[in-house]
Amino acid sequence: MTTTENARKPSLPIVENFTRRAAVKGGFATLGAAAFVAAVSPLRQAAEDKSAAEFMQQHYTELSPQQKADVIARLEAEAKENYGADVTIADDRPIPGTKFVYAINLSVCNGNGKCVEACHKENNHDRDTNQSYIRVLEMPKGTMDMEKGNTTYTGAVPQDDKFYLPVQCQQCDEPPCVDVCPVKATWKEEDGIVVVDYNWCIGCRYCEAACPYHARRFNWKKPEVPADEVNPDQSYLSNRIRPVGVVEKCTYCLHRTRRGKLPACLEACPTGARVFGNILDKDSNIRWILENKRVYILKEELGTKPAFFYYFD
Repeated sequence: MTTTENARKPSLPIVENFTRRAAVKGGFATLGAAAFVAAVSPLRQAAEDKSAAEFMQQHYTELSPQQKADVIARLEAEAKENYGADVTIADDRPIPGTKFVYAINLSVCNGNGKCVEACHKENNHDRDTNQSYIRVLEMPKGTMDMEKGNTTYTGAVPQDDKFYLPVQCQQCDEPPCVDVCPVKATWKEEDGIVVVDYNWCIGCRYCEAACPYHARRFNWKKPEVPADEVNPDQSYLSNRIRPVGVVEKCTYCLHRTRRGKLPACLEACPTGARVFGNILDKDSNIRWILENKRVYILKEELGTKPAFFYYFD
């Protein structure tokens, strides 16, 4: 997506053409999977042939500032009603001149899982399923084949014959998850973060199937979060509690990083394995690492161009 296209995008792109979206989502709920694929094919083809800005202009109504404020107020009221928590939902926008990337030092990561726990709490994940956007794979040394990793390892870490590979959304520059969405509910913003409008998603799960990193999650049920555990500092495209029946993903904690903070998973890491920053900043640590270390990306052969890197000392 180009900067020009993003400039046209409403800053809070919730769908107001409810009839059209409801019809599409209703079709998903009532048809079988195969029938649904056939039913949405024209819409999917339309999405593939147009830019996000063109698609939205044709199919949706852009919200006025007052309408956006009304949407935010409604979502905050719903959080109070459904979870008993007073929350503040912001519309954090990309910082001009910023391209966020992430790197993990695999020589240092020891598989302690603190990043997973931090993601779980920060992003208001469902407590019952213990959901998180991060998986840590315990890998046999000598391979980067994710299929050989184990995400359910137990016992003391690190094991001598293993290394640990945290995997989350790679914020790809060529994201296949974005290309397959039939209603343009997910897109890549100019700071490199791939986002989802949770009130726009119809739950078809095309994006989940398209992601080669298994980085997207589907809300099979209404998330359960006790009132005193809800993170009240929320953002529309990030950690507000997502509805049932939609797909969600890591946003590099945009509700923090677009305000000058670090991702929660990085702050929680006790080993200092995680490095995050603006690659366009020549003086940043992340820029130095990418210029001076031997760095790796996952599944390079797929051409997704991840903005997530791995390196060893």
